[in-house]
Amino acid sequence: MEFVQFHPTGMVWPPGVRGLLVTEAVRGEGGILRNKDGDRFMWKYLPEDRRGEYAATDEEAARWVTALSQGRESDARRPPELSTRDNVSRAIYTEVREGRGSPHGGVFLDISYLPADHVRRKLPSMYEQFKELADVDITTGPMEVGPTTHYVMGGIRVDAETGATAVAGLYAAGEVAAGMHGANRLGGNSLSDLLVFGARTGRAAADHAATAAEPYLDPVMVRAASEELAAPLERTHGEDPYVIQRDLQATMQQLVGIFRIEADLDEALERLARLRERAATMCTTGGRAFNPGWNLVFELANLLTVSEAITRSARERTESRGAHSRLDHPATDDATWGARNIAVSRAADGSMAVRTVPLPAMTDELRALLDGGH
Repeated sequence: MEFVQFHPTGMVWPPGVRGLLVTEAVRGEGGILRNKDGDRFMWKYLPEDRRGEYAATDEEAARWVTALSQGRESDARRPPELSTRDNVSRAIYTEVREGRGSPHGGVFLDISYLPADHVRRKLPSMYEQFKELADVDITTGPMEVGPTTHYVMGGIRVDAETGATAVAGLYAAGEVAAGMHGANRLGGNSLSDLLVFGARTGRAAADHAATAAEPYLDPVMVRAASEELAAPLERTHGEDPYVIQRDLQATMQQLVGIFRIEADLDEALERLARLRERAATMCTTGGRAFNPGWNLVFELANLLTVSEAITRSARERTESRGAHSRLDHPATDDATWGARNIAVSRAADGSMAVRTVPLPAMTDELRALLDGGH
């Protein structure tokens, strides 16, 4: 659960759309990232061993944009903004953390130097999105963007052939299930995940449903669940779920974000415990129909559980690997962690138990594929 992928560019303003995805196509069409001082900062964050893949100057990057518009982008090296997602995310995060961010806590993504009709033709959805939601015309000025949570590589443990979980009758596939993408997902691979494992899981779930006995519903448990659902509507005093959600987002962004250290993770666990205590008294107004506040009460219970699982797993993994970056453990430690995963489960007392489990052995067939065999 520690492997959380951040997309480098999400909207940061206004607050109501914070985190809304800004497609990579903006950078793919030549969008330039600048900090508050106007510096094109991505040059200094290119990995040393891959710098030769990218343009070395503004002029060379501009040649790539021209070549792209003529359908011959292979004739030039890519701009630095087209570095990998994790590298761009970390670069933006560092610029903001060191005081060079935009007014609302991001950086500037600018494509307004290209002809307006070209921008509107190539990026129609982004043009409309910023115009309608942020009152920004991207053909005349820059966008404010920042890293946004995009994909969780961890998830429910499932059987690879059937998608069956440890709960009888419960099946899972897609982003909710773990094991497909390792420490970092490549773009587009989640679609393959859904198509392949969605089909396997759907078949297995249908087969199970066709033969399973009618489940017994304990009336006492049904009544208890009904009372739990109604409690937030019946309370006259308590915590506002939207305030708790805001505080949870701030905690995870500040302390369990792109870069992590043990002290921050310890503090995050303390804050999460306090948030869980506050969540026990949440209340909301309105009726049962079309009440997003009432829905949020129960979403928060899940968000708090997932946040704790991410935090505890991130503290346990004392290395950096894939989407998990520990500033206090910057190296990848294959000797300790190369053959282990972190598993989270509910302990007997209801608390969260974290343990390491060995990776399953790779089959000879898969090893041959990875080694270039046929």
